[in-house]
Amino acid sequence: MSARLPLLLRQLGHQQLPRGPACRLRELCSSSSSSGGGDPEGVRGRGLQDGQAFSIPGTGSTEASGTISIVREVIHSSKEVLNLLQEKSPAFKPVLAVIQAGGDNLMQEINQNLAKEAGLDITHICLPPDSGEDEIIDEILKINEDPRVHGLALQISEDSFSNKVLDALKPEKDVDGVTDVNLGKLARGNAPECFVSPLARAAIELVEKSGVTLDGKKVLVIGARGPLEAALQYLFQRKGSMTMSSPWAAPQLQGKLQEADVVVLGSPKPEEIPADWIPSGATILNCFHDISSGKPREGSPGVPRKGLITGKNVSLLAAALRIQNMVSSGRRWLREQQHRRWRLHCLKLQPLSPVPSDIEISRGQTPKAVDVLAKEIGLFAEEIEVYGKSKAKVRLSLLERLKDQKDGKYVLVAGITPTPLGEGKSTVTIGLVQALTAHLHVNSFACLRQPSQGPTFGVKGGAAGGGYAQVIPMEEFNLHLTGDIHAITAANNLLAAAIDTRILHESTQTDKALYNRLVPSVNGVREFSEIQLSRLKRLGINKTDPSTLTEEEVRKFARLNIDPSTITWQRVLDTNDRFLRKITIGQGSTEKGYSRQAQFDIAVASEIMAVLALTDSLADMKERLGRMVVASDKDGQPVTAEDLGVTGALTVLMKDAIKPNLMQTLEGTPVFVHAGPFANIAHGNSSVLADKIALKLVGEEGFVVTEAGFGADIGMEKFFNIKCRASGLVPNVVVLVATVRALKMHGGGPSVTAGVPLKKEYTEENIQLVADGCCNLQKQIQIAQLFGVPVVVALNVFKTDTRAEIDLVCELAKRAGAFDAVPCYHWSAGGKGSVDLARAVRDAANKRSRFQFLYDVQVSPRHQDDSGLVALGSRRPHAAFLKALQRRKLMTKGISV
Repeated sequence: MSARLPLLLRQLGHQQLPRGPACRLRELCSSSSSSGGGDPEGVRGRGLQDGQAFSIPGTGSTEASGTISIVREVIHSSKEVLNLLQEKSPAFKPVLAVIQAGGDNLMQEINQNLAKEAGLDITHICLPPDSGEDEIIDEILKINEDPRVHGLALQISEDSFSNKVLDALKPEKDVDGVTDVNLGKLARGNAPECFVSPLARAAIELVEKSGVTLDGKKVLVIGARGPLEAALQYLFQRKGSMTMSSPWAAPQLQGKLQEADVVVLGSPKPEEIPADWIPSGATILNCFHDISSGKPREGSPGVPRKGLITGKNVSLLAAALRIQNMVSSGRRWLREQQHRRWRLHCLKLQPLSPVPSDIEISRGQTPKAVDVLAKEIGLFAEEIEVYGKSKAKVRLSLLERLKDQKDGKYVLVAGITPTPLGEGKSTVTIGLVQALTAHLHVNSFACLRQPSQGPTFGVKGGAAGGGYAQVIPMEEFNLHLTGDIHAITAANNLLAAAIDTRILHESTQTDKALYNRLVPSVNGVREFSEIQLSRLKRLGINKTDPSTLTEEEVRKFARLNIDPSTITWQRVLDTNDRFLRKITIGQGSTEKGYSRQAQFDIAVASEIMAVLALTDSLADMKERLGRMVVASDKDGQPVTAEDLGVTGALTVLMKDAIKPNLMQTLEGTPVFVHAGPFANIAHGNSSVLADKIALKLVGEEGFVVTEAGFGADIGMEKFFNIKCRASGLVPNVVVLVATVRALKMHGGGPSVTAGVPLKKEYTEENIQLVADGCCNLQKQIQIAQLFGVPVVVALNVFKTDTRAEIDLVCELAKRAGAFDAVPCYHWSAGGKGSVDLARAVRDAANKRSRFQFLYDVQVSPRHQDDSGLVALGSRRPHAAFLKALQRRKLMTKGISV
């Protein structure tokens, strides 16, 4: 194994490695920076064209020049490949990490020249020579998780190459080919799919270049162990050689040596082994390295010089071949970044009739492990944070990695004005992606809102879909998930506590006392925090020294003068508890008589939920949180979270909640569950971040299907007017969900009440009621068309619907301008029941979207012309539109767009 140790690229020059704790040197060595002061004297300015850079003292000139010629050829071809890759991805530059324990400087100058000429970067981790197994593994694991590093090489003693160390190494970064995965692929003959040991390859190539034909030759590998021994045997056998392996102490060694045509020395020859055991006509290959001296040995004492291929030549060529492996690693990495059809293992459904309960169906399907799903859709291990077996958060760094990837098609699922029972938008959404991915083999992602425990434990129930179109596990989806709503509850209530606490302190303390508490002296030094400096700037006080403020400036800075009657920020709880709707706070004696009437809202009604759904980064979320208006002061000016100085604390509480949650459908297709604002008091859509990440993951030909709350006249319009304006994303298709039941209600049928059995009008055929109710469907189609987006009507079929009713709805929808209208049976059949819908959506997405906004947010409603204010078909202001404008005035700038 020690023979592979000199094959490492590094940047330390001829400096001695520091003693003591591990020193981490992260400075990259590249052609653009190689002229810096860190380069050793003699390396600066020299490249492969300088033959002296590769002179090898102590070797024959013919052998050395032949090796140098091969090295130049390898590096030149590697550079050409890398240049082609960088033409397509200019910012790409492969990075090799080297973990070194002990001093070894001999090959350093050559390695740096090779890396510089090929255009690679190097990061070098130096460990003390006596570093233990755990220290080495700790460094390996860090490099494994670093997405900037594409290859990892180990320069450690032979004794340190334990199974534990090798198992820690990630096979896709193992450019030395020492892991079991790479050796196994090599043994199976899959060399193009793995990394092959550069040292073993160098040995084979130099033997062949020396004029030896390996086919039929007897090769003896002596003193090699582990991966090097295995790689040498596999490669020699591929050349037709009869390969044997032996330790130096083997009793039959002399006989084996006498029979060998090629002898490969994997470690130094012991002195007690006579030199004449090695036949004079054999080709001898020196493949070992002395880690203590840092020098590849010329040979062992008494080893014949004739026919000897020295370790320096093998090491030199191996270093070049490692560069070649690094370029191959970078090419594979780039290929993984590019769009491809997912190799998704879809879960099989076996629908039953009658359809069992939702919970029975959910528990009857075993979901894939979420890390397996993540890998199938192109996520790296370092880009997910696994919660149990079926949930994971996805890190936002993915957006940076896929920033050059084209977005997929963007589909919105909305609905006609629903009955209190709901018309199945979530079910249609899930059925559609199951059909696209599991049956049409098109990359697709569902993006859903996280349900509140309020509706979940109420009449409505959960929001995981239903029947054979569900997100699983249902319990995980509906209850807690990864704690995002709890984080919102904590952040919201922290801000509520800060409001009342500030009012209490301002009412009981002098300006000076309040100022001293806000800007305390720490170790005799007083200074403003960053958020306090921002407040001073907003107040027009351009001072940074706390001691220089005047009494009037101290008063302005220290007092917010909140008017309690104007407080709009309420405490929240994710439980339906009607007795907390109106409460009195401040009854304790420690509150010094300050009390007021307050209330609890449901947690998802918090404006922080709306902020989470609209933000596009952690920094953006912090700014939005800071702009949230919580009350007015006694002069009528708004008071924000930033004024209270809690923005940083709120952001820290939300730092994990900002990451979308990955789950799966019953058929094993991916789902993002993230954010859940209500449409009646916010904008009613899942997060912008989930949509953006999903659009990158599905690729240009894929589909992202998201859902808008309530009916199209509120949820869909807010999706267009608020979410699309904030995200900059352009929808391709609207899927408008309708049911015969809801159309009958709009046609004049009796009222529908949750928990009460349906009247016979809804369970028996009634063509007239359906026809009369289609006016609602027609109006919603017209609304979507005003925005310039094609509409596909999805008729969610119930078992009581008749063929005549279904045909009528589809016909009237097409007459109203829908691109297509399709009955859907996903509830009873899974994705197979929505294949026709999936095809219609795919066809509609191929039409050019003419999406447009209907009003300019920079213009006052009073100054807009009728086309911007009319109610999408009527000549009076649209109620939902005006409510949205009013809401934007009453709510804070935190969610305004």
